Amino acid sequence: MYKRSLSLGLIAGVLSGLASVIYQHVYNAALGADFSNIVTIIAIIAASTFGCLLASSGYVLFNKWFNTNADQVFNLAFVIFCIATTVSPFAFKLPLTIQSPELFPGMTIPMHLFPPLAWLTLYPFFFRKGHAGQTAGK
Repeated sequence: MYKRSLSLGLIAGVLSGLASVIYQHVYNAALGADFSNIVTIIAIIAASTFGCLLASSGYVLFNKWFNTNADQVFNLAFVIFCIATTVSPFAFKLPLTIQSPELFPGMTIPMHLFPPLAWLTLYPFFFRKGHAGQTAGK
């Protein structure tokens, strides 16, 4: 189960990182606010991958701690945590030379929601439910 969970985290992390990079390019093209020197492509993909790998490790722990309701408790905790992290772009100190700093949160906040979206979307491809309602591969 741990290998399967880490595979899910790696693939979801890379895909959510790519979605965030695409979103960054679209946002920059639409609004003309370029934050690519502050939020680099490598940093975006690394943060998304790290977050999804951390979530996968958390998923394994939640399955050990909450036998019957592990999926529900984990999904709720994961989404609440990701929504809570959307506050961080408001606290980020930008250099004074950046034009339109008020647009920075609008670019970065949606990126915090791509990892749980990717992880929860890909989850059924890695963990299929058995007839008794238990996760296969445990």
